[in-house]
Amino acid sequence: MEFFDFHHHKKYIRNGIYNLAKEIPPDFPYSVGIHPNDIDVNNLKEQLSWMRSMISQNCFAIGECGLDSLVSADENLQNEAFLQQIMIANEVKKPIIIHCVRKFYEVISFRKKAEQPMIIHGFNKKKQIAEDLLAHNFYLSFGKAVLYNLSLQEILKNIPPDKFFLETDNEDFNIEELYFKVSEIRGISPEDLNEQILHNLYSIRNG
Repeated sequence: MEFFDFHHHKKYIRNGIYNLAKEIPPDFPYSVGIHPNDIDVNNLKEQLSWMRSMISQNCFAIGECGLDSLVSADENLQNEAFLQQIMIANEVKKPIIIHCVRKFYEVISFRKKAEQPMIIHGFNKKKQIAEDLLAHNFYLSFGKAVLYNLSLQEILKNIPPDKFFLETDNEDFNIEELYFKVSEIRGISPEDLNEQILHNLYSIRNG
């Protein structure tokens, strides 16, 4: 069976959400956004205009967008770019896929601005951060680190079934491997896990 890949950068994978680059949107689900590392201090307005022009029928989500303490973009500019993309997501009624590096509590502070579901992609932090995000109604998407990170495995064992997704991001491995590992962790079949993920997708898309 095919397993859904919540966030990936591989155009040949159709059963998932492709992270759009500077190209024509594909005829399968994708997300479009301005990554913190790609923010242009002189052209944010144009970048946002480009992003709007890329939102079509197959656009599933806005993102990845968010906050990153390790990139060169100024903090205020990152905040402005993130807020503008949240506003666009509210307008077009699409979920938001979030990139976050060492800025989780700042991201949480933006939650009240968003009318749409917010999903932290590639989550690989501590249990306390996971609990704080879940308490503010975030979803978490997990990737390759789950295969070897015992702390993440413990989080996934106990996370509510309707609050998580699985992804490859830009890692070179098969999503099936991750599904089988998480199935083992949660004590359910891979088929039932995939069904739960699809149900979660329906929930964030349709409210």
